[in-house]
Amino acid sequence: METYHLRRKDKEISSQAEMDEILASQKFMTIAMCKDGEPYLVSLNYGYEPTARVFHFHCAEVGKKLDFLKANPKVWGQVVEDRGYLRGECDHAYRCVMFSGKAEFAEGAEAKRKSLQEMFRQAEGAPDSGRLASMDEKSLAEVTVGRIAVETMTGKKGPIKRAKT
Repeated sequence: METYHLRRKDKEISSQAEMDEILASQKFMTIAMCKDGEPYLVSLNYGYEPTARVFHFHCAEVGKKLDFLKANPKVWGQVVEDRGYLRGECDHAYRCVMFSGKAEFAEGAEAKRKSLQEMFRQAEGAPDSGRLASMDEKSLAEVTVGRIAVETMTGKKGPIKRAKT
């Protein structure tokens, strides 16, 4: 695969710590998938585990997203921190992280519980208060949990200042 480089180096985020900060502060990612030459794009909530470089998500047991990921687990994704349009400057304040990776599905109660725990932490800013501990194996078996193992990651930013409100 051909490698592209950011043309505007002043907009590049090269610090993994800064990219991890962005990923920890946001709630939604968008992933692009492809099956039989047909593209598909979906936004979903997630939990990001920086030490493992893994995104966690859940979905229905059947559906288009599952069909695409099972046919071709390769994805391209993006998480955007929108800081707003800068009035009078014809610019937009933002930071974003783009990534490629491979999707897989968690098997077994403990793997699913771990992924769901990461999602609770991301959504609520703290570990789950006990809901997951009370889920039995039957309940966990009914949940479809996906993970995206990150292969490459890059970042880009616009002006740092926040938009005027």
